[in-house]
Amino acid sequence: MDTILRDAMETGEGPKYRRLLAGLKQAIDDGELVAGDKLPPVRDLAWKIGVTPGTVARAFTLLAETGRVQAEVGRGTFVTDPGARQVPAPARSPVAAPDARAAASAWRTRAPEAIQPLYVEMPAEDDVFFAPRLADLGQIALVREGLRRAAEAPVEQLLAYPTFASHAALREAVLAWVPDDLRAGVTTEQVVLTNGGQNANLLVLQALLFDAPPVLLTEDLTYTGVLRAAELLGARVLPIPMDEEGARPDALEAAAREHGAQVFFTMPEAQNPTARTTSTRRRVAIAEIADRLGIDVIQDDCYRLGPPTGPSYRALMPERGWYLSSLSKAISPALRVGFAVAPEAAVTRLRRVVDTNFYGLARPMADVAAHVLTHPDTPALVEAARVHMAGYVRAAVNALGRFDIGWDENIPFLWLRLPRGWREAAFVQALAGIGIRVRPGSDFVDRDARAVNAVRISVNGQMPLERFSGAMQRIAQLLDHPPERSMA
Repeated sequence: MDTILRDAMETGEGPKYRRLLAGLKQAIDDGELVAGDKLPPVRDLAWKIGVTPGTVARAFTLLAETGRVQAEVGRGTFVTDPGARQVPAPARSPVAAPDARAAASAWRTRAPEAIQPLYVEMPAEDDVFFAPRLADLGQIALVREGLRRAAEAPVEQLLAYPTFASHAALREAVLAWVPDDLRAGVTTEQVVLTNGGQNANLLVLQALLFDAPPVLLTEDLTYTGVLRAAELLGARVLPIPMDEEGARPDALEAAAREHGAQVFFTMPEAQNPTARTTSTRRRVAIAEIADRLGIDVIQDDCYRLGPPTGPSYRALMPERGWYLSSLSKAISPALRVGFAVAPEAAVTRLRRVVDTNFYGLARPMADVAAHVLTHPDTPALVEAARVHMAGYVRAAVNALGRFDIGWDENIPFLWLRLPRGWREAAFVQALAGIGIRVRPGSDFVDRDARAVNAVRISVNGQMPLERFSGAMQRIAQLLDHPPERSMA
């Protein structure tokens, strides 16, 4: 096989991944690799032939699409039996833009369990659970296809500034992507595109916090990015206590009346970092108070992987409900494509903020996102991602279930409240000492707040499940052995 691969890389035509793919095909077809043989690990083969791991990973993905090999979770990639091979149908690439709403709403074409993830091979010291990481289940091939199509756009399009009108296809696709109740009475004119979810938060806060003094209400533990955005805007952040159903309405109303708050930021579907969901009853109560007091509610829905568990604030209070999300957790964070659905009366104000900040989302990236969202395979891939990440959450719960954890299968992180004997800083440092990195709980409170004796453990779906489970067991073992000085 080595000779075939070297010849293919030296004499073949086209990009390196195509040359490697041709060499691998030849090695299998010529019998150099037979059924049951395991391909070398991505990183090892990359080093051996002098290419990047991404080049090898791409060739492996395309090789699997020919049916010659099959990736097995946690084991590797193996040559298949020629007599049992089934070559998947090629992904459809419509020449004309499809109807975005119909395409994005299409039911999945493949069962999620049939979609095999492509793992990123990492050295032992890289057990990182700081932020959720999504495996490649085929969505990157769609991204690459979109990039190729975007590169072939007319020259005049690639020389022009983006405009609101030029992103009509993506805004239509986004509107088909959001939960059903959000679409009632909403037009594409109310969809404003941003450079990711964090950018959406900052822009919406700029559009809302213009009265002095600016006051923002949040759940008492909340997304770090919105805390930093509020700080940048000079806004005062008031944390609202939570219970099992979500933010407490009585506390929210009292804080709003006392301090004249203008905005409430919340994550009711996947509360970051506690992994809670807000009950429908609680959402209705909060919406009633916010409507009565003239408070805008920003719903950040970036982390939800499954179907919604309750109504959106945009549906409950159309004149003051804002909805934010992005493609980062379902497709890829590399795209940096997010969006905000604004109340009709506030769209012009938000668009003015966008124009002042950056004129609009880059046209090539918008076209790539539109291609991915409208592709008929995307619903299957998104569902496969949810199933994949849910398996990791279950593995973490199996290892850590005897401790005080917050979790949900459709949320890609867990909230671990530390047992007696441990303090957050010492625990994070001890984990780092055994090669595990998690997010300290103190990151989710205002800078002046007291330390939170908890950590957030994010799902790293890019590592094999066996390795992930082993890391969770190591966390459990450490929890069982707090430092002696803390026990005094």
